[in-house]
Amino acid sequence: MPPIVIVGVHPVREALRAGGVREVRVGPRADARVNEIVRLAEVKGVPVRRVDVAELDRLADGERHQGVLATLGDAPRRWSLEEVVRQDPQPLIVILDGVEDPHNVGAILRTADAVGATGVVRQERHAAALGPAAARASAGALAHVRIVDVVNVVRAIETLKELGVWVVGLDAEGAQPYDRIDFRPPTALVVGAEGEGLRRLVREHCDFIAALPMRGHVSSLNVSVATGIVLYEALRQRSADR
Repeated sequence: MPPIVIVGVHPVREALRAGGVREVRVGPRADARVNEIVRLAEVKGVPVRRVDVAELDRLADGERHQGVLATLGDAPRRWSLEEVVRQDPQPLIVILDGVEDPHNVGAILRTADAVGATGVVRQERHAAALGPAAARASAGALAHVRIVDVVNVVRAIETLKELGVWVVGLDAEGAQPYDRIDFRPPTALVVGAEGEGLRRLVREHCDFIAALPMRGHVSSLNVSVATGIVLYEALRQRSADR
């Protein structure tokens, strides 16, 4: 797996703070924010290379780089389901069932980090690459969130159940409103692909299927928005319980 490229001022800054950056590259016209990143890289002992804009454009793969990008020395550590569950007596895990838009994946990683989720599970195939687009949309969270790659989502759900984790699927046809679900026990939230939702077998293996109320003219929300709403409901419940 090639090193992950992180682009943009804020994502690169967060990656430097998290550690593991192999090199920072900056364009010829650095502004004050980029110069701040250069100083931070120097403090961290990370090499900084001045390059032309064409090289930044090529490595950023169409993403807006703001004159700076970083490459990670190694791909982020991949965790097992068992390792992630052991990180927290009250784990909160997000499972991505075929979410292929890297901007949505990045936004979900950002929210998962914001609420203190224990980890994010993604299928090795039919999943967005964790490249510049996902890294930028995550606003640096890619460097912090525990990520589990699995071959089969249904099998992962069964493993989580064996580890004592309740599994909640999010689907427009869900029988229960999302805020009626008790998210205080160890919980995994499963969210489906854009436009298609949860696959049938995945849905059938969930303990509960929750829905968001839709009272306007559109029938669904963007998957990253819907995931954020439910994760913050889980955070609200858990905070009130303390």
